Amino acid sequence: MFSGIIECLARVHGADPMGGSLKVTIETGCADLELGESIAVNGVCLTVAAHDQSGVAEFFLSPETLDRTALGALEIGDRVNLERSVRLETRLSGHMVQGHVDGLARLISFKEEAGAYRLDFDVPADLARYCVAKGSIALNGISLTINSIDAADQNFRVGVMIIPHTWEHTNLHALAEGDTVNVEVDVIAKYVERLCTPYLKH
Repeated sequence: MFSGIIECLARVHGADPMGGSLKVTIETGCADLELGESIAVNGVCLTVAAHDQSGVAEFFLSPETLDRTALGALEIGDRVNLERSVRLETRLSGHMVQGHVDGLARLISFKEEAGAYRLDFDVPADLARYCVAKGSIALNGISLTINSIDAADQNFRVGVMIIPHTWEHTNLHALAEGDTVNVEVDVIAKYVERLCTPYLKH
């Protein structure tokens, strides 16, 4: 479980194809990693498969992970958002993030507004029912508030406002229009839907 509060920007040290899978090596900067622990990389929950004392860690990305996320496009030198799993005593400053990506969103536009940054993303239409204004969404693992929703022209679009701290300390500042990011909607919304569905059919 994660909170969507990014701890650092980490550098991709290697990206090695392995058949239909991918081995990614990342300079995490964490000297106390444990074999098998979970780390969110751009919002994707990955398992530390190997590591050294300097914090360089290896992750194995299965075909399922590559199909459902944007991690397959990683290249050496790229910076990824990194968050280690929360502890029971951790303040939940963001929201509950599982690291289980629901789809990909595409950056449509961004502009600076009064020192902050407005970003608009096209989101898969099947995720629209889980998104509400002022609700939570995770983009590349970052816990963000949905500021606006636009369902015009048969597209579903969400707008978020990014404060300077988030802009500087995550990889959002490196995005260009047309780039894709990993999306995870609020898991509570999915559970509510599942629980209510039997009653809504009558």
